[in-house]
Parts: sequence; structure tokens; C-alpha cells
Amino acid sequence: MARKTRRIVLAAPAAGLPTRATFRMEEAALAPLGDGAALVRTICCSVDPGVRARLSDGASYAPPLKPGEMIDAFCVGEVIESANPRFAAGDLVALGGGWAEHVVFPGRGYIQKIPHRRLPLSVWIGALGVPGMTAWFGLKRVAALEAGARVLVTSAAGPVGATAGQIAKAMGAARVVGVASGAEKADWLRSAGFDAVVDYRRTDDLGAALAAASDGGYDVLFDNVGNAMIDAALPLMRIGGRIVVSGQVADYNTPAAERPGLRNTAYFIAQRLRMEGLVVFDDLRSFPQAQEELSAMIEAGAVKTREVRYHGLEAAPQAFIDLFTDQSAFGRRIVEIGAEP
Repeated sequence: MARKTRRIVLAAPAAGLPTRATFRMEEAALAPLGDGAALVRTICCSVDPGVRARLSDGASYAPPLKPGEMIDAFCVGEVIESANPRFAAGDLVALGGGWAEHVVFPGRGYIQKIPHRRLPLSVWIGALGVPGMTAWFGLKRVAALEAGARVLVTSAAGPVGATAGQIAKAMGAARVVGVASGAEKADWLRSAGFDAVVDYRRTDDLGAALAAASDGGYDVLFDNVGNAMIDAALPLMRIGGRIVVSGQVADYNTPAAERPGLRNTAYFIAQRLRMEGLVVFDDLRSFPQAQEELSAMIEAGAVKTREVRYHGLEAAPQAFIDLFTDQSAFGRRIVEIGAEP
């Protein structure tokens, strides 16, 4: 008898903001394991704003999902059967999987054995997973951050932004300014080491507010929001400044033809600026060393983490929708699916 699992798939491509009708729960058979494969029981999974680009046609680093295909996600799980010599039953792993109670690692792709349990397992798909690694390599490789730099981080209360700001401080940044909305987020970011927080919802002149938060401008912009935010910051970039394009959360649900463009491009010439995007899997070989260093920072309290928890596979669609609609909660959104061993 074929083994089965429950999973959530794309029901129909999303036009604008995804809704519950965008997704469908189904029961699916688990195929026999081929050489190099492993069957993993999901303990928890993530919801990621970048997945929005795959729910409809458009430019993305990954092709769009077709109706009936599983929604992809990063997962922590327990290996329950293995045809891969690297993994044995009982191993705990973080991997690229999906919204499902079980996932099959096919023998290639993103997977790693979790080396210790000194931190909550969910951290391996948060600060020690793709969000944290995006922050780490965005600052170290793309921005080439140097001690004394002035850093601006947008969507600063999100898992990438919050980690980036704290890493920047740990690397010796002279000033770190975050952009976020609401007093609770601002208070938490200051407690995590941000020097100032600009509430974009409470200012009529974002450029002036950003300028007031850092005399002399910024050496690094770590952007998770999109073109409008970049355009507001361009006049404030110092000579030789670097702009890291990490995400575009404000633009994901806007048709391409309606997304704002960049007007202040003259500053690229006058200030000798560089702007570069990143796909963090380009740095995959360097993950273990970065995770070891960042893990030590978390254990020492130098980097704080924050989560919003959802319970049950059924909650994954709402957790994803909340990324774009719920301004009250913030932190890495984790969906609990199975029990920890």
C-alpha cells in the first residue's frame, strides 16, 4: 500500500494579494525512495515572502509554480527513512521542502544535518537558515561592510532585516538605522541594538526622516522593501555607498507595470554607488562557517531572534497571507506541523 501524506498546493495563480482560494490541501502518495533520497517527517516549516513571486508569472530566480504543485518552504524535520549515506533515520535536518507533513529529499538541493540542539530547532530555518544567511552574506560579501559604516535597513523588524541590523552592529557599524512601522517594533529593534528607527507610516517626508536619523547619510542600504524605498534613500548615500537588494516585499503583490521605478539614478554617478542583488544559495558552501559564528552570537545574546507561531499544516496559507496584511505581529513566521523528537 502506498504511503500518503498531506500537503498544500497551488490551487490557482494569484493576481495581486493571495487569498485562501489560492491554495488547496490534498492527500498525496509518497513515492518510493530512489538512490540518494531521504524521507523526512516535517516538524516545522516557514512561510517566506519571496515565494509570492512563484505564485504567478513574472521575473524570479525560480520558475512559477503550476496549479497542483506543492508550495515550497524551508523545513526542519526528522529523517525517518534514508537511501542516502549522509543521513540516517533519526537525524534532524533543515532542508528545502514544502508545506507538507512529509517531504522527500530527492538527493540534491538544500539540506543540512542540524549539528546541535543548543538553540530551538526553528532557528535553523530562521536566523541560522536562509533569512540569517541572507543578512550575513548580504553584508559581508555584497556590501563588504567595514567598521565605522552607517547602515540603513528596511523592513527592519522582519527576520532578514532584524538579523542584518544586529550583525552590522556586531561587525562594528557606527550607526544602524531601521525602517519599520509601529511603536512595538521600534522598541524591540532598539532593544536589539538599532540606534534609531524610522516609522515610515508616521512621516509625510520619508527622505527627510531618514536624513534626520543619520547625520552625513549612509554607507550601506540593506533593502528588503522595493524601489520606492531605494529611491528615497539614494540621495542620502555617501560616496562609494553600497545598496544590497535583498527583497521587494512592497512590490510582490503589485503588477509589474504598476511598480514604482527609480528616479534618483543620478546619484549612482555622483556618489559612485553600487547596487547588487543576491540569491543566498550562491554562498551555500560557506553556510557552515557563517552558521557557527552566528550561532555563537545568538547564544551569547548579541543577536536576538523573534518568532510568530502558527499551529498545524492548515494554518500555513493564513500565515503566508499575514506576511502582507498583518502589521501587528512581527518576526519569523513558523508553522508547527509535527512533534519534536
